[in-house]
Amino acid sequence: MDLTRPPHTPALPVYRLPPVLETELPNGLAVLLIEDRRFPMVTARLGFQAGSKYDPPDLPGLSESTATLLTEGTWRRTARQIAEEVNGIGGSIHGNSSADLLVLGANALSEYLPKLLNLMADVARNASFPDDEVELQKQNRTQELLSQRSDASFLADEKFIELLFAPHPYSRQDPTLESIASLDRLALAGFRDRCLAPNSAVLVLLGALPPSQQALEIVRAEFGSWQAKEVPPPPPAHFPEPKRTIVLVNRPGSVQADIRIGRLAVSRHHPDYFPLLVGNAILGGGTSSRLFMNIREQKGYAYDAHSSAQPLKESGSFAVVTQVRNEVLAEAIDALLAEMRQIGAQPVSAGELEDTGNYLSGVFVIRLETQDGLAAQLAAVKLMGLPLAYLENYTTRVRAVTPDDIRAVAARYVDPERAAVVVVGDASKISPQLESFGKVTVEQAK
Repeated sequence: MDLTRPPHTPALPVYRLPPVLETELPNGLAVLLIEDRRFPMVTARLGFQAGSKYDPPDLPGLSESTATLLTEGTWRRTARQIAEEVNGIGGSIHGNSSADLLVLGANALSEYLPKLLNLMADVARNASFPDDEVELQKQNRTQELLSQRSDASFLADEKFIELLFAPHPYSRQDPTLESIASLDRLALAGFRDRCLAPNSAVLVLLGALPPSQQALEIVRAEFGSWQAKEVPPPPPAHFPEPKRTIVLVNRPGSVQADIRIGRLAVSRHHPDYFPLLVGNAILGGGTSSRLFMNIREQKGYAYDAHSSAQPLKESGSFAVVTQVRNEVLAEAIDALLAEMRQIGAQPVSAGELEDTGNYLSGVFVIRLETQDGLAAQLAAVKLMGLPLAYLENYTTRVRAVTPDDIRAVAARYVDPERAAVVVVGDASKISPQLESFGKVTVEQAK
């Protein structure tokens, strides 16, 4: 046995979804029922097309606060009553918001499915946004935002998405101190009334369910009287053309520089998505990736260096990310740009491709092993307008990517010649190094 070589990893079998009963209520609510009797639990997701891209321009963060406060009181229950009822059925309930979606997640012991759905319907339809809970949310979110804005990585991410997406709402996914201060019950209720509707929603129920017709009767009892209504259309999917831009966000006193280099990419619908996913993993997807091995292990410029390919419903982004000491900024950027050019110039090796395919496939299948993971993926797939077969075809499409596919998409989305470069750091110490790469726009950290 050769102990100097890792063992061969056989290909994972193709993933198969458990049987899914998919139907729709007369009010337009899409319902997915999936049986899983390994545990006496039910996991639920109620998702809406109501993410931060639907926030009013003067109230960024409204979707986020709405999601948080849905479970903090309704016209029928106080926040304490909701918490006590959830605890009484051995479960949990919470809301969260992303750029595209607002999702209410919950779970409970399976025998309490009717109570669970009654709670979910109540908070989705009747949230009252009590003044004291709104005030507490404003205080907590203000302190959280102040903490975030003291972090150079947050500032770098904020400026990077602004450069990529502005003026589209994807460019502003977090609140401002001003928008938090302006938040009130009327704004929250208005967002709920505009954006949360059954005809723009998906309900996923997964677990030890009763027979399908009985389960559907419980769903109809709680959600059937919810009236469909016209919901806001998504903002037009107009994005700026990628171009070489260098922005330095001045943060006096920083002893390191936070770097983002990247550009607009693609959504999961695009044929380039899977080649980009695999190419991104090879370039910077983990501790054996090219960026990590070069920037950290060989050159010692940074503790971490990675890349990310983030899909959104109407677009996506690709970014190379690291934080380096001020004195090696120019050398580090040179090394990053060289790796970005390299993956678009020469085919990746067969070994890299096989290892990455195994890794991505394995991580994906593991995530679908839990009720929570599968319910979240099913809700996201439906809300993003993808077929359920997307989940079954994922590993096959990952393994179908070729070196030529990666080289082609890297030339389109990774080539740094039309990439935005964002650096957050002390301008007095790093400006000369950054200016060697082109014209630099300096902005003050907010």
